Amino acid sequence: MENEQSAQGGRRGRRSGGGADARRAARGSRTAAQLTYIKRRIPHYEVLDDEGLTLIENNAETVLQEVGIDFRDDEEALQMWRDAGADVKGERVRFPRGLVRELIKTAPPVFTQHARNPERSVQIGGDATVFAPVYGPPFVRDQDNGRRYATIEDFRNFVKLAYSASSIHHSGGTVCEPVDIPVAKRHLDMVYSHIRYSDKPFMGSVTAPERAEDSVAMAKMVFGDEFVDNNCVLINLINANSPMVFDDTMVGAMKVYARAGQACVVSPFILSGAMSPVTVAGTLTQILAEATVGMAFAQLCRPGAPVVFGTFASSMSMQSGAPTFGTPEPAHVLFGAAQLARRLGVPFRSGGSLCGSKLPDAQAAHESSNTIVPTLLAGVNFALHSAGWLEGGLVSSYEKFIIDADQLGIMQAFASGIDTSENGQAMDAIAEVGAKSPDEGRHFLGTAHTQANFETAFYRSRIADNNSFEQWQAEGEKDAATRANAIWKQRLQDYVEPGLDAAIDDRLQDFMAKRKEILPDAVS
Repeated sequence: MENEQSAQGGRRGRRSGGGADARRAARGSRTAAQLTYIKRRIPHYEVLDDEGLTLIENNAETVLQEVGIDFRDDEEALQMWRDAGADVKGERVRFPRGLVRELIKTAPPVFTQHARNPERSVQIGGDATVFAPVYGPPFVRDQDNGRRYATIEDFRNFVKLAYSASSIHHSGGTVCEPVDIPVAKRHLDMVYSHIRYSDKPFMGSVTAPERAEDSVAMAKMVFGDEFVDNNCVLINLINANSPMVFDDTMVGAMKVYARAGQACVVSPFILSGAMSPVTVAGTLTQILAEATVGMAFAQLCRPGAPVVFGTFASSMSMQSGAPTFGTPEPAHVLFGAAQLARRLGVPFRSGGSLCGSKLPDAQAAHESSNTIVPTLLAGVNFALHSAGWLEGGLVSSYEKFIIDADQLGIMQAFASGIDTSENGQAMDAIAEVGAKSPDEGRHFLGTAHTQANFETAFYRSRIADNNSFEQWQAEGEKDAATRANAIWKQRLQDYVEPGLDAAIDDRLQDFMAKRKEILPDAVS
């Protein structure tokens, strides 16, 4: 009898909740006006005083002078450093104090990455923050199909979702790794997907120098040779092979992009305790040494080439060796590195919505919040991995992408600061309520000010359920991931391509076909 009653209650809930489900789906699929990149109106949160920053800067100079950085398997790069005045012995390069900082002075403190839709162009540097999606996972996950290898269809889906998300300002790069296309060829399909299915800025390939060259060539077909030569239309991720190594793949890609005048995010990839010291100050010292050398090398390739001081730093479990996220120490590294970048006068990349959880659950939410809030407060200019990251970066999650994008909207609203305009002061509302007698009911719900502002007064989450328990129960007792599942499906169903000039599309398709004819079906 008890089970029968429960089943009947469930059927009643489904019948009564149908209209509510439809309304929620409509709200979730509603495409909000695209938000411009964040122009912060709140101060930076800083963890180091001038004495601490100076100490780390001096320690980094000591590391560069006495320990040095390896440039592996690239004789041209080693000769460029010799010509610049560095001490090169074998593949180890040591730098006179002040050399790399002097070279970086030619890098712009702020630059624009142009999108093919000029309204989507973003500022990188200064008081701007740009949110970009997850980068690099070989797997994807959704509630219906679980964890699986990513395909080019998944890649296109994530590009479309990023295009549809008003709080994501950038299309990103390798939003997932499409393993159904040979490694040597897949960069072509990835870059093309960003160009065709979005009109937001995007990233180029760095997995081989020739793939970087293909990315630049395709960008020139979209923007024109002269425009690309004089403007940034591509940004890319150059990882130092920490500790204290740049390999020939990353250096080769950086040479291509820097010489083409395109932006390089030079980003040490740190697992503290394994790839850097276990302490925050020691990690910051190593990060500063590695990042400044990479940015300085870009200036050797082309003075004035845009660069971004990047870092990705996580802690680790000293028991298992697994990376951990959302812990205090990486937040301290993020805050400190942001201060160092500002003192250096270059844009900064870090942060995101990082977690080690296998599902978009409470662990994922807490760890991601502990990363994205410091990202905003520190003043990160380019925030990769802002949406979709799961399982330590192994998985791009459809549901978490939607949940994260909702949180990014909250970050954008928070960064706008406090409105002190006449409307923000709300003196007329206070006066209107104050003029009423207690018998009339002193509340603000019916004031003219509230009526004029009620639609925009507070951030409205598309994920959170703030209804009564009874209504939530009637609508199926759905958790946040289940609601996000319905939203991403609806957004893909509602997606409309931004449009691409047919002549440009033909040129891109022809270029890709010719390149694929000569590229091997390689696995690496």
